[in-house]
Amino acid sequence: MSERVDLLVVGGGINGTGIARDAVGRGLSVVLCERDDLASHTSSASTKLIHGGLRYLEQFEFALVGKALAEREVLLRAAPHIIWPLRFVLPHQPHLRPAWMIRIGLFLYDHLGRGRRTLPGSRRIRFSKHVVGTPLRDEFHVGFVYSDAWVQDARLVVLNAMDAAQRGAEILTHTRCISAKKEGTDWIAELESDSGVRRTVRARALVNAAGPWAAKFLDDIAHIEHSHSLRLIKGSHIVVPKLYDHRYAYIFQQPDRRIVFAIPYERDFTLIGTTDIEYQADPSHPTIDGEETAYLCEATNRYFKRNLTPADVVWSYSGVRPLLEDKSGNASEVTRDYHIELDSSGPPLLNVFGGKLTTYRKLSEEALDLLGEALGNTKPAWTAKGPPLPGGGEFNIDALLDDVRASRPWLSEVMAWRLVHNYGTRTRDLLGEADGLEALGEHFGSDLYQAEVDYLIRHEWATQAEDILWRRSKLGLRVSPDDVARLTAYLAKVPAR
Repeated sequence: MSERVDLLVVGGGINGTGIARDAVGRGLSVVLCERDDLASHTSSASTKLIHGGLRYLEQFEFALVGKALAEREVLLRAAPHIIWPLRFVLPHQPHLRPAWMIRIGLFLYDHLGRGRRTLPGSRRIRFSKHVVGTPLRDEFHVGFVYSDAWVQDARLVVLNAMDAAQRGAEILTHTRCISAKKEGTDWIAELESDSGVRRTVRARALVNAAGPWAAKFLDDIAHIEHSHSLRLIKGSHIVVPKLYDHRYAYIFQQPDRRIVFAIPYERDFTLIGTTDIEYQADPSHPTIDGEETAYLCEATNRYFKRNLTPADVVWSYSGVRPLLEDKSGNASEVTRDYHIELDSSGPPLLNVFGGKLTTYRKLSEEALDLLGEALGNTKPAWTAKGPPLPGGGEFNIDALLDDVRASRPWLSEVMAWRLVHNYGTRTRDLLGEADGLEALGEHFGSDLYQAEVDYLIRHEWATQAEDILWRRSKLGLRVSPDDVARLTAYLAKVPAR
């Protein structure tokens, strides 16, 4: 006996969870399945920015940049605990791009998009009179500063899934779709969990949000003919001990006309990335190679006084971006815009190709506008001005942090900051009635305690140490192998969610 829902979403990355949230908010019944953990692939391997994409202006992608800048404002309001403003420094190198070109680009960047702007505009600065000049090599004298925003990318995915679940969606992690076929006016999909349990879902419509596997899903699971192909691009990042002591990020132009970011990361580190390399292998477990590491070190050494070597790297990560195939020869020039396609030759099938973190909400809204028409659902779009994502109910995060610290003085400043910038207003729920660190239960290293682990199991689908240490947080940078072993043993004893 199969259950029947309005929508089955395949894929638990940012696009899949965004679509599930929008759909259930419009009154549709939704099941989402993800073969691994939420955000376990592309969505957790980004440069962790909510941005318009300054460099896309050179490719004349004005519509994409404008759309992304408008979305930046929406997302800052929706999740101020995990998304916050960040100022970027662009040192000027005249032989790479003339000053007039940069000024025009920044003027457009300040004014493209719609609606209210809350972030300060761009300006020219002299490094001898500004703290951002201190770590730079002596040959750099002037540059430009502009605004974008930082995001905890995997948490953005999880919060969309949480909101969808709270509104009635069923979120199935570690569950793959092994077959999907049309039967009358419905899709019949067979799902299988990691433990081998199978269930059949009958859905009025199917969403293919499988990211790098979107084309493979059509070929091997749904057996649908299509004309789209994805260009898989590997992007890698390195993390090193922090290279400077202020809160600005840098955007560095390279001789190959690519750009590399250097961004303050987890208080004690600097994040550097990204590369853009054609990728043909299985996108499940991409890793950085020696050439990429060397490229990122050299890109940074062109600007900073401190010389960086591969030996300085404390962690690296790689992800595969599923970009729409086009005629671009250079991987960095392939469009980051998305394409959604509705096939109504039978029960509706919506395919998602491409996209980026910043525009996921708009993509989801457009997807539901198409699906709503196909399913006879006339409820309007709601997420642009709707309630915030879980934990985002208090826009003044500094005030929330002060309140949490005042009510729980036993929390260190570092731990309180991390909890508030991960969980927002839900920090109070996580801590409960605890009156000291001992009341938070078993200690798993750094500032990770049993109360937080239990919260992540109950509310955020965490089942493995990697889920907690590298996606729900970045505490993997701070814990020991013994800590990981203890956490793994604890999770093995906890019943599945």
